[in-house]
Amino acid sequence: MRVVAAPDSFKGSLSAMEAAEAIACGVKRACPACIVETIPIADGGEGTLDVLVHARGGEYRTYLVQDPLGQPVAAQIGLIEGGRIGIVEMAQASGLLLLPPAQRNPLRTSSYGTGELIRACLDLGCDELIITLGGSATVDGGLGMLAALGAKFFDAQQELLPPLGASLPRLAAVDLTDLDQRLRACRITIASDVTNPVCGPAGAAPVFGPQKGATPAMVETLALGLQKLAQLTAAVTGVHVEDLPGGGAAGGLGAALVAYAGGVIRSGIDVVLDALHIDKQLAGAQLVFTGEGRLDGQTAQGKAPVGLAQRARAHGCQVIALVGSLGEGYEAVFEQGIDGIWPILAEPQDLASAMASADSLLAAAAYRAMRFYCRILGKEKN
Repeated sequence: MRVVAAPDSFKGSLSAMEAAEAIACGVKRACPACIVETIPIADGGEGTLDVLVHARGGEYRTYLVQDPLGQPVAAQIGLIEGGRIGIVEMAQASGLLLLPPAQRNPLRTSSYGTGELIRACLDLGCDELIITLGGSATVDGGLGMLAALGAKFFDAQQELLPPLGASLPRLAAVDLTDLDQRLRACRITIASDVTNPVCGPAGAAPVFGPQKGATPAMVETLALGLQKLAQLTAAVTGVHVEDLPGGGAAGGLGAALVAYAGGVIRSGIDVVLDALHIDKQLAGAQLVFTGEGRLDGQTAQGKAPVGLAQRARAHGCQVIALVGSLGEGYEAVFEQGIDGIWPILAEPQDLASAMASADSLLAAAAYRAMRFYCRILGKEKN
């Protein structure tokens, strides 16, 4: 029997690679004769860079850039296809996890460091970019990223504005004279794990602002500012981004890349699965194990396990999800190609100890699930 182990990361405890290896260990223990292939996956969030570089035999480059608060931070880009394609993971330079909770304030954070990483790829001669947007600390509409690439933003008095979320409501004009022209000569794929627009009730500010430290008053300020930026963007570029699906990813950076750099937004999991040539990997497999730290209703909205399950279903594979915990609405994934769900905890356990022993818990859950699957398969054959 051929089995594929293709989980996302278990955030805070296991990388996707570590999770895949733990699953493979459990499967082989239950079925020594099985052929198990490990394929770590991601959906555009943290860890996507590592998954793509590993799968495509790429290399890393490290740069000192600005973190969300303008402090220096070492961040990596990935290079694949002989350096032709550059991979920028926004979380590397502008990620929420770079800031302690007390410093998270989307009025004060900027995506400038992400722009510096994009510029580094252009300097290396990349003619294609994959930019992953998950895990950001910002709701600046992409002002920081654009500023790092040469754009300038002004208020009504023609005063230069700092590229921060707090500047959004004061926007009156943008100068693109010095915007890096290499952007338009580059094919840019924007890998997003959400479909939210920039503006409206499901927009970047009300949905993601609180996760990044925004108070209700900050959310209102940011929402008004993003609306103003969208109007200015339409006037300057002719591109209307208010309702663009995925435009609200990374606090509006998705929309900025579309309007100002000609980027195309795609589902993050589809970008990753295509880069991994997953359909070739699934051909001939009977069973697929996937998983993530928490599975809930949001998982059904294009997250990694469901994206993989939909591909697996097309190949006639059965899919088992191994998860750290279940949340409200998890049942929706059964309609998306996942056949069974196995929480990895065998007994009540506090979060800290569960995360510390996640590899052994995951391996044990894979063992139990595989034994059950083999037993049922044997009964069906009889």
